[in-house]
Amino acid sequence: MRALRIWLIVAVVLGGLFVAADRIAVNVVESKVADRIKSSQGLNATPDVSITGFPFLTQALGKEFDEVDVRLGGVTATADGHSVNVTEVKAKLHDVKVNSGYSSATVVRADGSARISYADLAKAAPKGATVSYAGAERAAKGQIQVGGQLTDLLDGAGVQVPPSLRLLLAGRTVSTYSTVTIEGGSTVRVRSEGLPKLPVPGFDEKLRKAVDYDLQIAGMPRGIKLDKVEASKDGLLFTGTGTNVSLAG
Repeated sequence: MRALRIWLIVAVVLGGLFVAADRIAVNVVESKVADRIKSSQGLNATPDVSITGFPFLTQALGKEFDEVDVRLGGVTATADGHSVNVTEVKAKLHDVKVNSGYSSATVVRADGSARISYADLAKAAPKGATVSYAGAERAAKGQIQVGGQLTDLLDGAGVQVPPSLRLLLAGRTVSTYSTVTIEGGSTVRVRSEGLPKLPVPGFDEKLRKAVDYDLQIAGMPRGIKLDKVEASKDGLLFTGTGTNVSLAG
């Protein structure tokens, strides 16, 4: 019994040392992978990297990792020179294979996501426009609500409103449901589905310039193409995938 207790104690101690060594090793490699992602993707900030799976050492010896979670900062969306932050930018890398010096890696599949709040969407919208949640039914169609004071919207679109018409339109607000789509893997396109009829002939299409706009998302990992958007109470969630993504460079 005494010998058995000794062996049990030794096993526990060795197991603890193995776990400690495993965690130290994963922290070192996570740092190296984060630096590689930053340099290869041209990011402004070092991402937060987490390598899942245990034991880690067996993955490290084979230079193949089942799954790597990445959180990115410093990602922005730009519209007409106005930049806003993109939050909750994540990437899940599957089947990551690295070379011996960790100077390059390939990812069999990468899943990415990013979120933009309605407040930030409004900051990037044309001057005078407000952006808000359109309700569950409209959100299910990928739609948001865009509106504002009519004179402010027209001014923001650069439309010259004669003083007599400005008095007529003063205090009038308009709103429309706009569909959000993804074009080219990184461009967010906001387009009105139906503009309200204005009491001034010829101004309907001019109003469209005040509510339709594009945002260009910059900073997502190269190789991940955003292709889906979902509207929720908190904002817009964009998701996309990539295959055979290179982390070399």
